[in-house]
Amino acid sequence: MKMRAAVCREHGKPISVEEVNLAPPKANEVLVKTKFTGYCHSDFSAVESMHAFPKPLVIGHEAAGVVEEVGAGVTALKRGDRVAATWMVPCGRCEMCVSGRPYICTHCHTMQPQGALPDGTSRLTDAKGARLNHHVFVSGLAEYMVLPEGGAIKIPDALPLDQACFLGCCMPTGYGAVLNVAQAKTGDSVAIFGVGGVGLNMVQGAKLRGAHPIIAVDLNGKKEATAREFGATHFIDSSVEDPVPKIQQLTGGGAKFCFEATGDPGAIVQAYWSLGIGGTLIQAGIPPMETTTPLPLTLTPPHNRNILGTLYGNVRIAYDLPRFMDMILRGDYIDMAKLIGRKFKLEEINDVHQAMANHEIIGRWVCEFD
Repeated sequence: MKMRAAVCREHGKPISVEEVNLAPPKANEVLVKTKFTGYCHSDFSAVESMHAFPKPLVIGHEAAGVVEEVGAGVTALKRGDRVAATWMVPCGRCEMCVSGRPYICTHCHTMQPQGALPDGTSRLTDAKGARLNHHVFVSGLAEYMVLPEGGAIKIPDALPLDQACFLGCCMPTGYGAVLNVAQAKTGDSVAIFGVGGVGLNMVQGAKLRGAHPIIAVDLNGKKEATAREFGATHFIDSSVEDPVPKIQQLTGGGAKFCFEATGDPGAIVQAYWSLGIGGTLIQAGIPPMETTTPLPLTLTPPHNRNILGTLYGNVRIAYDLPRFMDMILRGDYIDMAKLIGRKFKLEEINDVHQAMANHEIIGRWVCEFD
């Protein structure tokens, strides 16, 4: 079938909206009509070649839509089901999966950098018949997606699709980092560096866990009102103030947990120096591959500091995502509609990309398809 898609062909060049071809789903795959896709910093990084995905690449990984067709062997889904796409599709067989860490499935980490679906092939070609690569099994900035059955999570009718797309990345990544990785408790001091889509869910997660204070840090001072609405008790505009001494002051010597959600090497250093004795830096943001982080580690042994990486909030998709949906529907979680800063059309993708480069995006901007 023919469809429109956002294609990154070359680093440093505009994203092109092209008519491309999408092959039918194979066994254990589904065809999904895309309804909404959030534009994440990971998409930005893929376009800027900060992450090593092969070009040309149909970008987008935080999507939701409606099942149009199912391939042979699909049993969990049928035509008409509303689904959220997830880019982490555990194989269930590798060492990480069988040892209880499916969120770092070895098979996913092997196939995704190749721009392939789990079977090692692509369903995407351009108008000339040349292969296009998949973005982490999803490629959601397109009118349709072919997804592995395990990468399409059925969602309740009561959950709007423009919010369900957040289950594909920012909500589990942010909330999961607080719940699963930090396991934050009442009264734990928290600082969060970068309050975009992921960071705001870290703020909300810290609030739900009873953390205090909850200090949001961002280069864009206009994000303060949103950060406070999601649960921040303090806000530091790091474009005008060094956050380290302020966090040390607010926490009485340093935060128990610092979360870094941007991948900026400078912010990672600031987060490390904002820790107190026995503190933990939890890094969700992924720095560009060609950069290094000048992190002095003198205090790591004597202060027993920890640095932990987290991917997708260390969630187990079959277990955690349904529980997260229930939280949202019960009203335990903040109205996810408040996370949507703006809706845009696919043709506006380059304007949105530039807005992210300029730190202008507040909340999550979401592409709306017809």
